[in-house]
Amino acid sequence: KKAEEFIDYTQILRNPPEYERFYRQLTDGAWPFTTVDQGYTISDCTAEGLKLCLMYRHSPHLISKVSDERLFRAVNVILSMHNPSSGGWGSYELMRTYPIIECLNPAALFGEIMVDYPHTECTSACMQGLIEFQKTFPQHRKQEIDHALKTGEAYIRSRQMEHGGWYSSWAVCFCYAAWFAITALAKRGGTYQTDENIRKGCEFLIRHQLEDGGWGESYESCIKKEYISTKRSQVINTSWALMALMAAGYPNKVVMKAGINLILRRQQPNGDFPQEEISGVFNHNCMITY
Repeated sequence: KKAEEFIDYTQILRNPPEYERFYRQLTDGAWPFTTVDQGYTISDCTAEGLKLCLMYRHSPHLISKVSDERLFRAVNVILSMHNPSSGGWGSYELMRTYPIIECLNPAALFGEIMVDYPHTECTSACMQGLIEFQKTFPQHRKQEIDHALKTGEAYIRSRQMEHGGWYSSWAVCFCYAAWFAITALAKRGGTYQTDENIRKGCEFLIRHQLEDGGWGESYESCIKKEYISTKRSQVINTSWALMALMAAGYPNKVVMKAGINLILRRQQPNGDFPQEEISGVFNHNCMITY
């Protein structure tokens, strides 16, 4: 109940004054990165907020405080952030200009900060939110949502690399992106057996499974844009890889059982899991612990 209350009061229900004049993204209906006072629209936060509201709505034990009209406003935000040229979603605004402007990047640490480029994980989150929304409101802005889902799917397929993996911009790295990419394609009806992109993504993950049954990926993957394994499996990377394989319907249960057993072995007596290597990243080079 407290979690539902948090989702209720953190939805932004206003736009900044003259936001269009100052080239701001609309915020009315969005969920922010942190608090409602922080006030910045984030595409995947909005999509996750929408999914939670829909989940609460269908729970027999909870009554959602978020009205239909507020859900429609969230969908409006997600659709407003869809980039028609690529089919994907960025993090906080549309792609407003061209990559050439990166030559003006004043930061010594952050890469590609002058343009909000589309990302695999943001695109997947927005697609998942819209797919769940359509289950409850199948006719609401149907043509726009269908088009956004079709082009979003095409974008995710186009971002798969030759080796079968996807690059992530917001966490470490290929394990995280695989979870989002494969889940989105599975939500669109694909499986390991029927979808070549999903199959390649799963085989990419399986190639990087470590002897202890888990997955471990170094932050260097984000910098070098190639999969760099840690010597020891990490609980978080293992969880992301397992969720990707489960979403795909990967047929080899022995592989997944090995990963699950790794997670169970790492659980501490109080139920928590140990803090291991860094799992978050901003803009390729800034590593963070969520």
